[in-house]
Amino acid sequence: MITLEPTLTANALTVLKKRYLRKDEHGNAVETPADMFWRVASNVAQAERLYGPEDRVEFWAQAFHEIMVSLDFLPNSPTLMNAGRRLQQLSACFVLPIEDSMVSIFEGIKNTALIHQSGGGTGFSFSRLRPKNDVVQSTKGISSGPVSFMKVFDAATEAIKQGGTRRGANMAILRVDHPDILEFITAKDQEGVLSNFNLSVGITAEFMRALAEDTDYPLINPRNRQETGRLRAREVFDLITRMAWKNGEPGVIFLDRINAANPTPHLGEIESTNPCGEQPLLPYESCNLGSVNLAHMVRNGAVDWEKLRQVVKVAVRFLDDVIDMNRYPLPQIEELTKTNRKIGLGVMGFAEMLIQLGIPYDSEQAVQTAEAVMRTVQQTAWEASAALAKERGPFPSFKGSRLDRPDAAPVRNATVTTIAPTGSISIIAGCSSGIEPLFALAYTRHVLDNATLPEVNPLFERVAHERGFHSPDLMQAIAERGGVRGLDNVPEDVQRIFPTAHDIAPEWHVRIQAAFQRYTDNAVSKTINFPHRATVEDVRKAYLLAYELGCKGITVYRDGSRTTQVLRKGRSDKPAQPADAAPSPSVRVPRTRPVVTHGITEKVALGCNRTLYITINEDDKGLCEVFLQMGKSGGCTASQSEAIGRLISLGLRSGIEPKAIIKQLKGIRCPFPVWHNGNVAFSCSDAIGRALERYLGIQPHQSDTPHEASSEPADEARDKRGDKSPLDFSPECPECGGILEFVEGCMTCRMCGYSQCG
Repeated sequence: MITLEPTLTANALTVLKKRYLRKDEHGNAVETPADMFWRVASNVAQAERLYGPEDRVEFWAQAFHEIMVSLDFLPNSPTLMNAGRRLQQLSACFVLPIEDSMVSIFEGIKNTALIHQSGGGTGFSFSRLRPKNDVVQSTKGISSGPVSFMKVFDAATEAIKQGGTRRGANMAILRVDHPDILEFITAKDQEGVLSNFNLSVGITAEFMRALAEDTDYPLINPRNRQETGRLRAREVFDLITRMAWKNGEPGVIFLDRINAANPTPHLGEIESTNPCGEQPLLPYESCNLGSVNLAHMVRNGAVDWEKLRQVVKVAVRFLDDVIDMNRYPLPQIEELTKTNRKIGLGVMGFAEMLIQLGIPYDSEQAVQTAEAVMRTVQQTAWEASAALAKERGPFPSFKGSRLDRPDAAPVRNATVTTIAPTGSISIIAGCSSGIEPLFALAYTRHVLDNATLPEVNPLFERVAHERGFHSPDLMQAIAERGGVRGLDNVPEDVQRIFPTAHDIAPEWHVRIQAAFQRYTDNAVSKTINFPHRATVEDVRKAYLLAYELGCKGITVYRDGSRTTQVLRKGRSDKPAQPADAAPSPSVRVPRTRPVVTHGITEKVALGCNRTLYITINEDDKGLCEVFLQMGKSGGCTASQSEAIGRLISLGLRSGIEPKAIIKQLKGIRCPFPVWHNGNVAFSCSDAIGRALERYLGIQPHQSDTPHEASSEPADEARDKRGDKSPLDFSPECPECGGILEFVEGCMTCRMCGYSQCG
């Protein structure tokens, strides 16, 4: 064995120690990153014994180790975590069938539990389930419909800890012609519902024709294939885009386009994808994924095509060997996976590649580069698969597949390319996620003694030094705002090649996705980012552009569209009040806080694995203050909870009725509700309101029911009032307090590797 040491960032080491390295019974890491890469390489190379002499095992183990330890290529997380260990489950994604029977539904729940426990994510089509209120012949009752059963799957997922290292993640798909499609589209209208699912509407070609012609289309009961009604396509599409504008879901997948590229139609129709939408699969199929680090494929200001081709060849062999070394959670999955031998080789670090080439992400040259790079990856991968077929034979279902053509050589794999999310492995590789632009050029890292330091993108920092505009103040300013476009003291050409996700118009996000899709067998995981001020029409245009340009699906996210995103960057446009301005006669003046107060402290264990301490004090006039403690001092969570406490205290000492404050706090929701003290606490704010109720002895109904949201979106209502402050929200990581990025359909933390999608 040749010992090589990887060059890893501090964030990469944090992620590896927390999630990937083998640990002893006390939770201490007992292997180094180099050991981990060798564990994976040597284990996967054992598959070579099935096809050749013994000496090939060592040769390919060294080759696999080299491309991983150099961070030129990394496989999906389950392979890094589990290869050479007891679990030995190496696949990231699975699709399970759900037929229209109680047996099939609950068999699916059981199988989902087994897959999540082994570290995988699951995708489902609920399109075969009969609609809500349809007759159930066996019991003479009525059906509760697909959405009700999705909630059962969601609850099961919540109860499972996914192998101790990854969270359970699901995709739910419903065809647009299912009678329950409107309920499905609005299923996540209220945050916290189906929090373990991504939702996508399965769009058909018939629906898109009806949309173009502004006509209606039929709804079909899957139980008997009878038409149950008709809907106007434009109204349904408007609802989809409005919900996506509101909270990022549902996405859409274009079913007919996916099945036009289905390599094995003789084995069945593709109805679903994996959790992030990039891997269409047949029921009981799995796929093994990996990504080439494009940031390492640039030399002397140009793409190193030879290195790229060499890494792709080795990576294809690696992924094919993974299929044989995998320990599958179900025998049906093993059978179909080995029948089709699908692999999904993708890329990461595209943003750094463009920066090194001096190409702006939002440019025609970037689109051309994306096409050229992915064309090379795909062509080389198919050549490698054909070479493996000569050595090992084609995939068993090759005969009768779309790849069985007189003009083409047999191939080892039914598919070879996928652009998958790379949230955690891109942190290990020290590059940007997948084909996404940089999320930010700098982050604020918390260090000892509550100090903070800006952590700056190394490429930008190098350019800043070389061009002579680097300064600690500038780096701190960039950390606060995230990007450099619009900063006068950064040269214009540097601003152009260092955009962040929110600097880039949605059209360019879609065009980059489409460029990669043209040379990708499966699909592409990508988030189309919108600024907070974007309109529903902007989202609609992006969906239509994605269809026009040949994408297989689309996921959008409008910044700040989820109420869990409580951190604000940037400044308000509203003019400041002069310091010497006289107070209005109607202004309430808070009473002075006495030296001594008395009260209680209540401990609340929150659903996001944090603990909130609520201290409620009073003076001789009644309630006077609330202190809130959550998170480490100096952190974002601590600052936000302190701010809420101060504002409540100010209101109480200013004579605001406690019931009015309680009414504003109760009913606010987050994705992690928890059962506390006999009631559900929907969020931190809700828990505070309920704690105040208990302290005052108020029965819940006396402080009014949780306030209902206005039918008018809050953003539109604010705009009508003239409040135009530019909002740029980012959610906080529930594990480390860092900033979450919404990329590739997932909330991911670049600091610790946490991901909502597993």
